[in-house]
Amino acid sequence: MNTLGIDARAQCYLPVQSVAQLQAVQQDAVLSAMPRLVLGGGSNLLLTRDFEGLVLHMANLGMEIAGESDSHVMVRAQAGESWHGLVQWTLAQGIPGLENLSLIPGSVGASPIQNIGAYGAELADFFHSLTAFDFSTGELLTLTREDCAFGYRDSVFKHRLRDRAVILDVSFALPKQWQANLKYAELSAELEVQGITNPLATDISAAVIAIRRRKLPDPAIIGNAGSFFKNPVVSAQQQSALLVLHPQLVSYVQKDGSFKLAAGWLIDQCGWKGKSLGAAGVHETQALVLVNRGGASGQEVLQLAARIREDVALRFGVMLETEPVIV
Repeated sequence: MNTLGIDARAQCYLPVQSVAQLQAVQQDAVLSAMPRLVLGGGSNLLLTRDFEGLVLHMANLGMEIAGESDSHVMVRAQAGESWHGLVQWTLAQGIPGLENLSLIPGSVGASPIQNIGAYGAELADFFHSLTAFDFSTGELLTLTREDCAFGYRDSVFKHRLRDRAVILDVSFALPKQWQANLKYAELSAELEVQGITNPLATDISAAVIAIRRRKLPDPAIIGNAGSFFKNPVVSAQQQSALLVLHPQLVSYVQKDGSFKLAAGWLIDQCGWKGKSLGAAGVHETQALVLVNRGGASGQEVLQLAARIREDVALRFGVMLETEPVIV
């Protein structure tokens, strides 16, 4: 149940299909006192030990067109649905918007926590609202985009609502006046190679899928959690100083004038691509991905990540942050 393929056990496990189950857990003296881990697709998770508590595995399913306005179509999906499954379902309904986020692993319920993003788009661009169960009160919460306080791979669920709220469903507002989002250079180049000059949303989805399959290893073949580190964001002054020392530095200007650095490039420059420590390693073609070469423990992966962070900090003066939830 984790894509890194780490062997770990939970003290208690409950597949969740209804609010009533969560209410029963909250009202049970023994279960409510246990540490809780909410599990989706297990694609953003590093287990370093057995979990002495209760795993709530979101298994509620369902997708629907929930309404529309003059400008948007509202789509709602239950937390247990596959994210990529939702993207493909919306496209099959003739509702574009999420195509740049194709093939991101994991569940719909986990997507707002990380504010998932790729190829020039992120979840916050299309998010409308969500419903969550509040373990502190036993009540349901409805949160808007403002309530979720989205940031780069960040949200309120990593802060004030951490270990408190369980996301039940997520609603999206997808624009009726759709425009292709081709601002990501690699995506534009992929479509150009295919000879597509006026792409449909389905063309963009297919291009994103092709790029991701080339760049990222399949967890069914080799254990991994996708990108293991966030792309660090630095000030314009720091980016300029780094460019003097490293003219090939890969960076992207942000709306506020700061710069996002390519963490994979930083790691590659430190010589880690394709290297291993024990059974944990760095992927041969994408330095941002740590892999389980067979039988790796969570501690081995954690030790490898620590070594990489040390080397990047020493060479570039930049601290990398890990993306996966570490348990």
